[in-house]
Amino acid sequence: MAINVLRRKKLYEIMSEDLITTHKWLLNNNLSRHAIDNLVKSNQLESISKGVYVRNIRKITWQSVVFSLQSVLNLDFVIGGLTALEMQGLLHYVSLSENKIVHLFGNDVLPEWVENLDLNVKFVRHTTNSLFSENSEENKEFQPFTSERDWDNDYRKLILSSTERAYLEVLSEVPQKITFEHADQLMQGLTTLSPKKLQKTLESCHNVKVKRLFFWFAERQNYVWFNKINREGITLGSGNRMLIKGGKLDTKYKITVPEWL
Repeated sequence: MAINVLRRKKLYEIMSEDLITTHKWLLNNNLSRHAIDNLVKSNQLESISKGVYVRNIRKITWQSVVFSLQSVLNLDFVIGGLTALEMQGLLHYVSLSENKIVHLFGNDVLPEWVENLDLNVKFVRHTTNSLFSENSEENKEFQPFTSERDWDNDYRKLILSSTERAYLEVLSEVPQKITFEHADQLMQGLTTLSPKKLQKTLESCHNVKVKRLFFWFAERQNYVWFNKINREGITLGSGNRMLIKGGKLDTKYKITVPEWL
């Protein structure tokens, strides 16, 4: 009995109720295979997939899932795009869907168990290769374009894209999944972007469509920060890009845009 109490105490010390961990993580935190087996048998640990555990499956939230992916499994994911803008209070549209959508940007594959959780949350994985360098070392240097945010009373932190990076991630889905109107409304709220962060982010981005769209939307608002960007290290490529059928060609940025805009 005393051994079981000690096992439970150790488990509670290293693992909150909502944290999702792996067999390897538990071993690395000084629980033996025998102890793990007994914790599962006594329902102190619940198995949600082979080698994947949680203390209380009812306590899982989308935030604890992302925290577990980032800080326990150390997978290459940051919260980005619309989700990052929402967390920073910059989302104008309120989704009418019953399922919340969480956009994750990174080059790892989402574990299968993520999709099987009963959370009314849809996790959408995007690779960063279409926006930024495929070189892993260069991607590590891109970490300054992220920020950390507390999400619970234990001061645990989630990693999310900076506002500057998140907006570029949104533009990567225009017009296929995000409308010009939505992107334009989002830009109207970006009054305080950092010219320094923008400069580095745009220079690191190799997606010509995204950069042209960014300049087109930004020029419409003509914010103070827009005039502080040094265009010289930001390549916009050559040739026209048709982004929308029946649109009008903007001759400065060589993209077709809705005529009504």
